[in-house]
Amino acid sequence: MRLITALTAFVAMVIVAMAPSKASAQARPDTYALGEMIDAGHRFFGSTSSAVAQTIEQAFARYGMPNGYVLGQEGSGAFVGGLTYGEGTLHTKNVGDHNVFWQGPSIGFDYGGDGGRTMMLVYNLDSVQSLHGRYGGVQGSAYLIAGVGMHVLKRNNILLVPVRTGVGARLGVSVGYLKLTPMPTWNPF
Repeated sequence: MRLITALTAFVAMVIVAMAPSKASAQARPDTYALGEMIDAGHRFFGSTSSAVAQTIEQAFARYGMPNGYVLGQEGSGAFVGGLTYGEGTLHTKNVGDHNVFWQGPSIGFDYGGDGGRTMMLVYNLDSVQSLHGRYGGVQGSAYLIAGVGMHVLKRNNILLVPVRTGVGARLGVSVGYLKLTPMPTWNPF
């Protein structure tokens, strides 16, 4: 179990280290502070919150303060090719809360299935409408029973940093995208 946790943490750190830095030096009134995000993570994730707090701290160190975040749940499965479906609520300080749905394909060395809770830190969000679209990235995961993971997705200047807790069995590295929409759809493309 420790080996799986260590592998998951290593994959998350490699992915974060490869992504471009967008950290901002000053707080803006529409951004969230580290303490606010850790508190939201504690309330949302519960018992896995220590690992989640460390993951959120890594994201803040690399990218700075987000101006939005999504809390939701998702399920995914893969056997070389994979699919992910999820739903949640986008929280912002300046334009309120909005429902958001995501779905997407992936391909790579990726096997297993999982379901769990997701917190997506959102950076450089200009408007709710600009959130909707496809975000590409590389994802890696390694866990049996449960795990915490993070990776980075990018579309134009908007960054999504999904922090996931999962229950299931998953091992692999894949390339894919998530498509965020205002309404649910079964079409991942």
